[in-house]
Amino acid sequence: VQLQASGGGLVQAGESLRLSCTVSGRYFSTYTMAWFRQAPDKQRELVAVVDDAGSINIPSIVKGRFTISRDNAKNSVYLQMSGLKPEDTAVYYCAAARIGQLQFEYWGQGTLVTVSS
Repeated sequence: VQLQASGGGLVQAGESLRLSCTVSGRYFSTYTMAWFRQAPDKQRELVAVVDDAGSINIPSIVKGRFTISRDNAKNSVYLQMSGLKPEDTAVYYCAAARIGQLQFEYWGQGTLVTVSS
């Protein structure tokens, strides 16, 4: 299973950005998909999850500004980010977990988001 993330870039504070992640294989619709991020010298943190049924969980750190969606027909998951802040600067990773797995087994290569003040 391969994950390809894209859409990162340099934006100004307050702007929006949409990240995309395309997943190879035939079982995408069965995966729980997530976006994580890791800023320099910080631990990786979860920013959005959507399961195979479409249930979404957005942690409070980005709630109200970030949302996640998936398109099973396109084997893709998206992270829509709005009201970006300099502290959102990080490498963003998409990840996939098979049904019944407690950990995310498959990871994309990451895409850098830089928010200038």
